[in-house]
Amino acid sequence: MDIKNIETGTDGAALIAQPGVSSSSGGLAAGVAMCLMSMSSIQFGAALSSSAIATYGVAGATWLRLAFAAIILAVVVRPSLLRYSGAQWRATLLLGTTTAAMTLCFFAAIQRLPLGLAIAIDFLGPLSVAVFGYGLTWRLLWPLIAAAGILFLAHDGEGWVGNLPGVLFALGSAVGWAVYILLTKKVGAAFKGLEGLSMSLIVAGLVATPFGLAETGGAFTLKGLAEVLGLAILVPLLPYALEMVALRRMPSASFGILMSLEPALGALAGFLILAQPMTALQMLGTALVVAASAGATASAAKT
Repeated sequence: MDIKNIETGTDGAALIAQPGVSSSSGGLAAGVAMCLMSMSSIQFGAALSSSAIATYGVAGATWLRLAFAAIILAVVVRPSLLRYSGAQWRATLLLGTTTAAMTLCFFAAIQRLPLGLAIAIDFLGPLSVAVFGYGLTWRLLWPLIAAAGILFLAHDGEGWVGNLPGVLFALGSAVGWAVYILLTKKVGAAFKGLEGLSMSLIVAGLVATPFGLAETGGAFTLKGLAEVLGLAILVPLLPYALEMVALRRMPSASFGILMSLEPALGALAGFLILAQPMTALQMLGTALVVAASAGATASAAKT
């Protein structure tokens, strides 16, 4: 498995990396700016989801977000539904189902855990793909460092934060993210352009529909739908577009290391939007998770 060919963003925005490219200083700077915008969109979009979750519930908000994202991208990409082979349909069914499960778990986790802790646990997914893809080597040190960081994040100086269901949902999201990365590689090779992403989002929206309808009961408001539409644009449509352009302007290894800042941005978004303060020990925990992710990406790039 060529793990170096996989690049990921948070909450399912996984990308198939381009080969390393030589970048001018201007192009690299633009790529860095796009990555920072993408990560900010993802993390602040997650933090801003609390109102939608309160209105429609975890399943309802997730379903509407996936449905809106699928509709918008389908209008832009216009996938040729009748021309795909059985293998292509199977690949998108698997990816779409994984996307729905991963997203449901992620939003259930941030409902129960501080955002920084949920993002850190979630990051164990791509970190495991990067590390275990090379077998039982010294790179196993990186998940251990990340695990230590998560333990620091889980304690606020007075007691353990969050709860067991929240941790389990976050771990479920991490497993889903790891599987999503591997499936995205397969789907990216089977489709041209963004057709694979478009098809998988359609499947994800359909898979989430019964859960969303059961929780919302079909009770919608124009204001609530407009809010979820904005969230769908924040995650995953805008980040995906920004990351695609960024990968054309910078080496994939640099992209992966830069995206390792996501746990830190998640903690910042939790502090600014959700008023979730962090102790010095929790800040150290965030730094350890970021260092483990950056270290795993850098060591993979040298292989």
